[in-house]
Amino acid sequence: MAITLAELQEYIQDHDVKFIKFSFCDVFGHQRIISVLPSVLPRALEQGIAVDASRIEGFYKPGDRELFLFPDTDTISLLPWRPSHGRVARFYCHLQTEDGEPFAQDGRKILRDAVRYVRKRGLRVNFGAENDFYLFRTGEEGEPTDTPFDSAGFLDEAPEDKGEDVRRDICLTLEEMGIEPQYSQHISGPGQNRIDFAPGPALPCADNVITFRSVVKMMAARNGLWATFSPKPLLEEAGNGFRIAMRPTKDGEPCADAFLAGILQRFLEMQVFFAPQEESYQRLGTFGAPDSLSWADTGRGSLLRRKAGGRIELSAADGAANPYLCFALLLYAGAQGVEQGLALQPASGEPLARSLRKAQARCRESQFLRELLPQEILRAYAGS
Repeated sequence: MAITLAELQEYIQDHDVKFIKFSFCDVFGHQRIISVLPSVLPRALEQGIAVDASRIEGFYKPGDRELFLFPDTDTISLLPWRPSHGRVARFYCHLQTEDGEPFAQDGRKILRDAVRYVRKRGLRVNFGAENDFYLFRTGEEGEPTDTPFDSAGFLDEAPEDKGEDVRRDICLTLEEMGIEPQYSQHISGPGQNRIDFAPGPALPCADNVITFRSVVKMMAARNGLWATFSPKPLLEEAGNGFRIAMRPTKDGEPCADAFLAGILQRFLEMQVFFAPQEESYQRLGTFGAPDSLSWADTGRGSLLRRKAGGRIELSAADGAANPYLCFALLLYAGAQGVEQGLALQPASGEPLARSLRKAQARCRESQFLRELLPQEILRAYAGS
């Protein structure tokens, strides 16, 4: 249930909030921010805050038409790294056109529509996320370098693992923002780290991924470092994966096999959304990242892994992926598998696309995607 204006104003007064950030993402999942004063909030709730959509990547709005940001009041959160006096809060926003209609390219809208679609079919899917990132040293002027923060390896501890304190800062900040971290560790690459957080419904989980990326970069900067989720920042080292966990149920009963089969049926068409950069394809097939259409019950090198308790884990996405679009496409593909009663067959081993151009070509040929996504998003990802 949405928080009322009176409740928001009380929250703002109680926490001495002086600035409010209105947040949304472009089609590639890059966060965009407008800061407003609390006095503007009543108007924002009623009329929205106008933005020039023609300057946002992938929105492709013609002429001078504007979009309007309407705060999703349930998502209000304080930014803990801001001062305790004159604090800053943040909303995620809904996007509307000048005609008052939901904006088709809004990733949060696309994911909300996907959640409604599967719910009408008796499906519920919880999502979890496991995010890799590198920490690099910065130069004298604070500019990024290609020098890793440490030379530690998988599950090393301090003093070899120099990222331990940064990860602690990240986890404590996430907790203050209502996100529950579960695991924190150094992983394979020098300066490479991983943190995951508790699973939940699709839209809050996707919001949490965007929050997480922001917190990691902020905490790194406060420690004089540069953080990146880039798919393959060091060519000879492990890439940054974005593992997506799902637990689908149909009328309360697990339906993992059919859901997994649906994803396998559609993944080659959808791959570009999970691996959207040239660099993404340098990661695939290295350091345990998948390179074929495969599933398994054990081992982390398969595209999909079937786990205990009716859970599924996808390992082909990387740190450049837009979580809203990824989660939405997984919901649609998995639901198709359940509706069609697909049986889980032995893995075909068909190769994944190993270049961005090949993945884009498969996307352009997909009737499945044309029926689900706006033309502007398909053009942004696949040039169609």
